[in-house]
Amino acid sequence: MNIEKIDTRHGTANQHSFSNGNCLPYTGVPFGMNYFAPQTTDQKGSWWFHPEDRVFQGYRLTHQPSPWMGDFSSLLITPVSGHFEQVSPFHVQSSYRPEESHFSPTHLAMEQLRYQITSKLIPSMYGGILEITYQKKENGLFLSLPGTYQIKALDEKHLAFQLINFSGCEDDHFTFYGILQFEHPMIEAFEMQSGTDGHVLLSFGNCSKQVLRFGTSFISQEQALLNLQREQEQTLQDYLQASQSQWQHYLDKIQVEHHDYEQTKTFYHNLYRVFLFPQTFYELNEKKEKIHYDTLHKQVRPGVLYTNNGFWDTYKTVYPLYSLIAKEKYEEMLEGFLNSYYESGFLPKWLSPDERGLMPGTLVDAVIADAAVKEIRPDLMPEFLKAMIKGATIQSEKDNYGRQGTKDYLTYGYVPSDYHESVNHTLDYAYSDFCISQVADTLNQAETVAHYRQQAGNYRQLFDEHVGLMRAKDREGNFRSHFNSVRWGGDYAEGSAWQSSFAVYQDFAGLIKLSGGDTAFQQKLIDLCNQPPSFDVDGYGFEIHEMSEMAALEFGQLAISNQPSFHYPFLFSYIGKPEMAQPLLKQLMQETFHSGIKGYPGDEDNGSMAGWYIFNSLGFYPVTPGSGEYVIGMPLVKHAKISLSNGKELVIEATPNLPQQQFIHEIKRNQEIHKALYFTHNELLAGGTIDFHLGIVPNPRTYHSNELPFSLSK
Repeated sequence: MNIEKIDTRHGTANQHSFSNGNCLPYTGVPFGMNYFAPQTTDQKGSWWFHPEDRVFQGYRLTHQPSPWMGDFSSLLITPVSGHFEQVSPFHVQSSYRPEESHFSPTHLAMEQLRYQITSKLIPSMYGGILEITYQKKENGLFLSLPGTYQIKALDEKHLAFQLINFSGCEDDHFTFYGILQFEHPMIEAFEMQSGTDGHVLLSFGNCSKQVLRFGTSFISQEQALLNLQREQEQTLQDYLQASQSQWQHYLDKIQVEHHDYEQTKTFYHNLYRVFLFPQTFYELNEKKEKIHYDTLHKQVRPGVLYTNNGFWDTYKTVYPLYSLIAKEKYEEMLEGFLNSYYESGFLPKWLSPDERGLMPGTLVDAVIADAAVKEIRPDLMPEFLKAMIKGATIQSEKDNYGRQGTKDYLTYGYVPSDYHESVNHTLDYAYSDFCISQVADTLNQAETVAHYRQQAGNYRQLFDEHVGLMRAKDREGNFRSHFNSVRWGGDYAEGSAWQSSFAVYQDFAGLIKLSGGDTAFQQKLIDLCNQPPSFDVDGYGFEIHEMSEMAALEFGQLAISNQPSFHYPFLFSYIGKPEMAQPLLKQLMQETFHSGIKGYPGDEDNGSMAGWYIFNSLGFYPVTPGSGEYVIGMPLVKHAKISLSNGKELVIEATPNLPQQQFIHEIKRNQEIHKALYFTHNELLAGGTIDFHLGIVPNPRTYHSNELPFSLSK
């Protein structure tokens, strides 16, 4: 698909109480340091854009990874005409026609009806260009500078600014720098303005066309100027071609066909989302060496760094996808995550711009383990193993770093119930312990492997055989009383026992045994899916948006609207009943995803939900990152050609693939019958063909243990 056919408003119709993606219409290069989007309101906090608003307040330079995290280093740029008694986003805003505007990953184009101004903005990695065409007189530019700012004219064509605004950061004076360069001079240059939450109105007189170039930096004003100068000779068309080329490179990695073009559109809109985060947080100095700003020690350091990423969400889908089609970026990102460890003393959990410490677990461990077993950056694994073991054994003095309740987990084998979300912490630590063992295995450290594989079984500590779900325990080993399986919060993160009890990615065979065997586990999954999507707000005291989104879908307690449930349909494969999940997967893809402004069933979260859709459209899914396997699901596409990072091609055919084909009848890989319920990473990297023969009725059979997906107890 041509990149210009992607509409960045996909999943952007949201409010704080209900999410259809909680996406923003980001324009920028893949993994860009900055993104741009129209701002339609300054009255709704992090929800500053809505696709149905008909108000344009300006182009917002943004680094907001999620409305729940907030923005940092943001500003607003608005072309204007005329005279103003007051200046603010409200006083300069204009109506615009969203249906006539261009929202593309590569560029934005708007017409401000109030002023009859047309403009086009094309970002680059560290800067960009804005072309403005005026129809009236007294033309200019309005800058809104939130937080602490300083701005000064270097001469009549150059403006320098510094900004300090963020939701959270280790550096209280974390500064964003920029240089603006105008093709036509400012009428009145000024030496300096500074203050808090400022507004600056620049005048270009009766100039009919202005071209604004800009360079930005998290390093210094001099670095921002260097970033600008490197693009000095580029025309508007050069900027556009460079952006199109970078985006098309990634979009062409997977070429799909479907009998329903809407499904094809949805696929590519999701593919665009996967290459937005994490964002680049390093720059190139005069010698073109990679450097970045260390917010903890408040100094510039060598090497790469990435930010705006929550591993609790993204480890499940984003990085496994990179391992197939963007290995070179994955390799560099791993360097960045290791640099985060060197600088803070702990591996990152939620970066924005530095460690925010949100969500349970330390699931960057899964990103590392998945790379290790796939032989991605083996040179980094000795250092990563040290970092993982430190996170598993040492409690940070700061709550936002590392594991919570580390000492108690090591003492009891679980995180006691006096810790918030103790069940999720325990299960995530057990999975991380498995991930540590996998990395140690690649380094032939047998004692470490044995120790952490034993700890990977700690999930058993919280399983209550009487209810068949996970429950919190106090320090004396007693389950919390008055159990309610649909009670959200408290012991569980963004869910109830139903959404949290199956996070045993490393050992579903062990969980099945605890549950009473295949038949009992199958019934538990049926109960999960076929009960109403009811919930009790007691743990929170109010209804959170994730509850509302689950209830709206009517898919039982299978809350595909949130990441903890992403693997639920695949649990049927661990008891040899994949046919029970195949119609469910097809329905989830067709009923809860589309390419419009309400295109997601819940928070998309840095490419994680987009990655879920991409994998499942292709017919397989990485249930257990760190195992090197992908569990077979149900393909939605008719045809796909995947350009793998090793230069080989993998072709997928799914025929016949109409709505009535709800089941997989047979699979052939390279013309040979494939019996296992999974593909290995090496099988996929070998390329060739996968043929899914689909049918209208199930074709169940008995599976041998080696044909079932990975489990430690298998």
